[in-house]
Amino acid sequence: MAFLGSSLGEFSWICGGGELDLSSFCIQRTIIDIINLVFVCVFCLSLIVGSIKTHHISESQRRNWYSVVVSICCALVSIAYFGNGLWILLAKIDGLDTLSWLSYIIRGLIWISLAFSLLVKRSKWIKILISLWWVSFSLLVCALSVEILAKTRSIRVFDLLPLPVNLLLLFCAFRNFSHVELTEDNSLSEPLLVEKADKNQTKLGNCSLLCKLTFSWINTLLSLGYSKSLVLEDIPSLVPEDEADLAYQKFACAWDSLVREKKSNDTGNLVLQAIRKVYLKENIFIVSCTLLRTIAVVVLPLLLYAFVNYSNRDEENLREGLAIVGCLIITKVVESLSQRHSYFDSRRSGMRMRSALMVAIYKKQLKLSSLGRKRHSTGEIVNYIAVDAYRMGEFPWWFHSTWSFTLQLFLAIAVLFGVVGLGALPGLIPLLICGLLNVPFARILQKCQSEIMIAQDERLRSTSEILNSMKIIKLQSWEEKFKNLIQSRRDKEFKWLSEAQFKKAYGTVLYWMSPTIISSVIFLGCALFKSAPLNASTIFTVLATLRSMGEPVRMIPEALSVMIQVKVSFDRINKFLLDDELKNDDVRRISMQKSDRSVKIQEGNFSWDPELTIPTLRDVNLEVKWGQKIAVCGSVGAGKSSLLYAILGEIPKISGTVNVYGSIAYVSQNSWIQSGTIRENILYGKPMDKARYDKAVKACALDKDINSFNHGDITEIGQRGLNMSGGQKQRIQLARAVYNDADIYLLDDPFSAVDAHTAATLFKDCVMTALGTKTVILVTHQVEFLSEVDKILVLEGGKVTQSGSYQELLLAGTAFEQLVNAHRDAVTVLGPSNNEGEEEAQKVNKDQIVSPAEPSRTYLVKENSEGEISAKGLQGIQLTEEEEKGTGDVGWKPFLDYLLVSKGTLVLCLGILAQCGFVSLQAASTYWLAYAIQIPKVTSGLLIGVYTGVSTLSAVFVYCRSLYAAQMGLKASKAFFSGFMNSIFKAPMLFFDSTPVGRILTRASSDLSVLDFDIPFSILFVVAAGVELLVTIGIMTFVTWQVLIVAVLAMVAVKYVQEYYIATARELIRINGTTKAPVMNYTAETSLGVVTIRAFNMVDRFFQNYLKLVDTDAKLFFHSNGVMEWLVLRIEAIQNLTLFTAALLLVLMPKGYVAPGLVGLSLSYAFALTGTQVFLSRWYCYLSNYIISVERIKQFMNIPPEPPAIVEDNRPPSSWPSKGRIELQELKIRYRPNAPLVLKGITCTFNEGTRVGVVGRTGSGKTTLISALFRLVEPASGRILIDQLDICSMGLKDLRLKLSIIPQEPTLFRGCVRTNLDPLGLYSDDEIWKALEKCQLKTIISSLPNKLDSSVRDEGENWSAGQRQLFCLGRVLLKRNRILVLDEATASIDSATDAILQRIIRQEFSGCTVITVAHRVPTVIDSDMVMVLSYGKLLEYDEPSKLMETNSSFSKLVAEYWSSCRGNSYQNLSNIE
Repeated sequence: MAFLGSSLGEFSWICGGGELDLSSFCIQRTIIDIINLVFVCVFCLSLIVGSIKTHHISESQRRNWYSVVVSICCALVSIAYFGNGLWILLAKIDGLDTLSWLSYIIRGLIWISLAFSLLVKRSKWIKILISLWWVSFSLLVCALSVEILAKTRSIRVFDLLPLPVNLLLLFCAFRNFSHVELTEDNSLSEPLLVEKADKNQTKLGNCSLLCKLTFSWINTLLSLGYSKSLVLEDIPSLVPEDEADLAYQKFACAWDSLVREKKSNDTGNLVLQAIRKVYLKENIFIVSCTLLRTIAVVVLPLLLYAFVNYSNRDEENLREGLAIVGCLIITKVVESLSQRHSYFDSRRSGMRMRSALMVAIYKKQLKLSSLGRKRHSTGEIVNYIAVDAYRMGEFPWWFHSTWSFTLQLFLAIAVLFGVVGLGALPGLIPLLICGLLNVPFARILQKCQSEIMIAQDERLRSTSEILNSMKIIKLQSWEEKFKNLIQSRRDKEFKWLSEAQFKKAYGTVLYWMSPTIISSVIFLGCALFKSAPLNASTIFTVLATLRSMGEPVRMIPEALSVMIQVKVSFDRINKFLLDDELKNDDVRRISMQKSDRSVKIQEGNFSWDPELTIPTLRDVNLEVKWGQKIAVCGSVGAGKSSLLYAILGEIPKISGTVNVYGSIAYVSQNSWIQSGTIRENILYGKPMDKARYDKAVKACALDKDINSFNHGDITEIGQRGLNMSGGQKQRIQLARAVYNDADIYLLDDPFSAVDAHTAATLFKDCVMTALGTKTVILVTHQVEFLSEVDKILVLEGGKVTQSGSYQELLLAGTAFEQLVNAHRDAVTVLGPSNNEGEEEAQKVNKDQIVSPAEPSRTYLVKENSEGEISAKGLQGIQLTEEEEKGTGDVGWKPFLDYLLVSKGTLVLCLGILAQCGFVSLQAASTYWLAYAIQIPKVTSGLLIGVYTGVSTLSAVFVYCRSLYAAQMGLKASKAFFSGFMNSIFKAPMLFFDSTPVGRILTRASSDLSVLDFDIPFSILFVVAAGVELLVTIGIMTFVTWQVLIVAVLAMVAVKYVQEYYIATARELIRINGTTKAPVMNYTAETSLGVVTIRAFNMVDRFFQNYLKLVDTDAKLFFHSNGVMEWLVLRIEAIQNLTLFTAALLLVLMPKGYVAPGLVGLSLSYAFALTGTQVFLSRWYCYLSNYIISVERIKQFMNIPPEPPAIVEDNRPPSSWPSKGRIELQELKIRYRPNAPLVLKGITCTFNEGTRVGVVGRTGSGKTTLISALFRLVEPASGRILIDQLDICSMGLKDLRLKLSIIPQEPTLFRGCVRTNLDPLGLYSDDEIWKALEKCQLKTIISSLPNKLDSSVRDEGENWSAGQRQLFCLGRVLLKRNRILVLDEATASIDSATDAILQRIIRQEFSGCTVITVAHRVPTVIDSDMVMVLSYGKLLEYDEPSKLMETNSSFSKLVAEYWSSCRGNSYQNLSNIE
């Protein structure tokens, strides 16, 4: 401490003394003057900076009379001081050598500055500064005056004169604190304030400084959360400066300027530079708080040193003891406030960064070109937001932790040298070793972590794919195979997880052992170098200092690891934001009034990949007049969709010009539907016009669908249109386009998913009538409509080979003639019949199969085929069930579930015992030090040896504790994953129809991660901190028993505060669990539909919606952090009372009543009390939140299962079914209990070897019949017999393996050709090649370099829709079962491919029972029998020829198809011929 004395000694000349005496009143006055001068300098500097700022905003410029009065008083005091100083100088009183006149002049300057500070126009920061100045000055002067009066019983005039004015200043300061409103510079966000005036906004924006300091602004939310379960609407919105819009504007401004300035050779990260540019200023305050906290932490061991030295003295000096207690109080208050605000503000700053980057990524994906989209898949873009941008929420905290912990480490080393001198030098060696050991250890953990992430990504990708394709997996009975696939992925992940968790146990030993080793070496150094005595003050100061070094040593490697991850995220985001954007000049948009043309393309060459030598579209010359109807046709992959993309400007233009006159509406080939209601999807952000809306709905044949839904057009559509059939989605898209009232309509094969009658109706009512005055460019496979259009374009190999009217092209022959002939061949079968009776049909349709598309930009959307389910929901229930969300206190149940499912009770008990052993030995080793230093006989060697031995023994217990925690966690992870996956794979199909895939995936990803990583160690930390807290209070009570009273009261208060907090925090976490998913879903949804969004010019609307979603998510993050800091601040305040009581008792105790060793022991534990309590509360609250994941996973572990896969007592013979005879006996089906019947008592027989066609309108029960045959849904009553065996009496696997199906959606899995054809590995390569040959795929696959090992990408996106359909045919050719079901398998392929498929099926399955559900009448016209269903009832079942001879329902269906075909293409063809 000598350096402090020498530095202050320099000021002693002012007081005329040689030696510095801190008890001298003159010296104390001088110190006060120096503090005031520092404030004056900072105040003047702030005024200069404030005057430079042009946008300075002050809260109120009105000077009130009170400030003026106090200012005049200050001026009078100032005049008195100046006068006295000048009098001394001129009269030469007291001798000039003491320079006492100077002190009066300086005080005069200070008082005149105070007078000025009361009158000056003040910004918020100057107001805070001067308030702190007034408070500190007034309190110090009052304290000095009291001391002088107490000691001398008299006081000088110049000490008495300022006292009343000081009290007035103090009052001014407190008025400032209660009225100051910390309003930010709102210049950027003021327009928003008008709109948001009535919103429930967070109180942080307009609260006093005191409220801000104590986080009291969040009291309203906590009070509400305590009184009821919070819902999203209860959470206040963010203040404007925290909102995503402003954050993005600032970031975009900085980004744009950096991109403009960027040099070609500059490889710097622009995202990082932009973030630095925007957020540097606000982080300066965080740096100040972090610095204060670091200094406070390092000062605490010095206070312990002062305490023990004080107790060592013989004479009693109560004033000095109280001064040390006062210093302790100030240090702890500064530490608490600065740490809380540095934590909160760094996370607040991180939230702004996170919002800015999330919005920037979203905005970029709206502008991304096709090349950019090829480089960044939907999943990757979602990852940039969900992982990389989200990481920024914690980035500032980790950044400030990195430098502050490093500084703390060096300052702590400096304190060690200050206390023990050279004795600390040997201690640096083990410190360095422990620090360096952390580095490879952190690397090992990081490697494990990255391997876990890779394995988890693989598992989640497989899980997602399997969940999306669950229907086909159940139909083929592949559950076991795919469950094992996920299990093998999980086993790989689990291997790395186990390694990481067990390695952490070594890390724990290193963390707890390093202070023991280092302290032992330092004590040894002291004994050898004799640099400091081994007494209580030295020993306990060293222990307290090493304790303050423990956190930095442990955290620095982790912080550096996080900073590396942040750097990777910055690089990934930077690469994405710099990627290729859509060029707006590719297409010229011209307003409608200027021309009678709609579209004009001249010499257009377009290519998806500019590096390819042959463009995708070449030499395109096209002119479309206003109001024309143009049809575009051609074979699969000819470039039909690409032509529409060229008009939209989505495909890169190599040369030529594209002019578009007027607005565009676009209907994509793969229907793109948003989550929301049917009405929202049709209105698409436009205001409701009832007449136009009804017209659009009717024109698109949606009126009957909407009427059949219980909720009408406010029926919610699930994620990706999960609960709508493909045709319903396509017609919703069409209605959206019609309602939009655009000038030009681009329709990409909109009729592929609907039956012939609905297609004809849509063409007539929608394309030709509703859009009669509009320009329509229609891509279609339906040749029957071509005669109605004004012009036809035939594309072949990316080139328009023919162009003209229907008659012109037929006469020209070639490609167009081939298309028409294929269609005519299919239609002529119907020739004999002339029945043209029609009836009003229910225009609802079944699922679409994704139409052939250019593979380079296929966006596949998984569909759900249960049209009947969607049409017949329960009364009052929306189609997608609301996600179950627990509310209120879940109590101990999830925790008990965790222990019971994992069978981890014994392991937990062993862990608790190990922790008790560890803490007991740690306490024993420190007690030994306190006790042994009082015994003169104990040598230094014995003192250090026993301490080291006992502490080292405790390491065994701490290792066991960590080992048991890891073991408990791994057992739980294994048990929960196994139970969850078994439950999911055994769940009935209805569960997948009513549960969005995202909901299941959240459990399999984030909730399982919490179970893997967070819960086991949270339990460990709660147990460890709980035991440590009890031991700490025990030791303090042992030394001063009176502290127990305060400690017990404090613990009761902490428990109450904790419960008050948890009520709100728990709901915030739960709600947050439901706000992150919509952000990610919306991003994925936008990525899939970005072409539609841009075509409709809806980019701004989607952007604004996204801003709202980001803000909703951010406000949960913000308030979660706010309530956490509120809690910690109050816990620290409560437990600091226990510490202050203990310190005060030790000072007030009579000298010698407590031995110095015990003073050191008690205080070294007391100083750690607040940290232990905060640690316990924090982890207890974390555990309360984490345990919700157990609750959520448990929900999906108890799904009612479908019937067993195998019934041992009732297995069919291996040759079954030998014939293939199917009997339906009074079959009734309903999807849910109490729901209406979907099949209403069907009785009929499908004879062996017959071909049965099943027809009927959508909603008639065709798909339900197939579901019943495969037992995807169980009969409510009645039976299905196959070869005399009741299918409900056997296991599902035995049944499904014996049936073959080509489903509606041609599903392929990621992998290779072989695994897609034969997932179970039952067939040889020869058999697979034969099957490929039969299904026309052999030529294509044999030309690929890897043959059967050729890759199949996610959802088969690198194969066209027709090829995917042929793969499904290949699967059934391999199985060769007696019964084959074709579930509308050819709904979206052209007539020629359809004919090939039908021919192969006829040849290969000649002796089998074939059931065909079809939209196209030619598909079933040559069947042996036809079954006609209507609303779940069997209308007719007979041979088609017999049905055609009567006025049957079937003949009417045929007539409808016949009239639509014959009235168009066939009739025209006949005329020409």
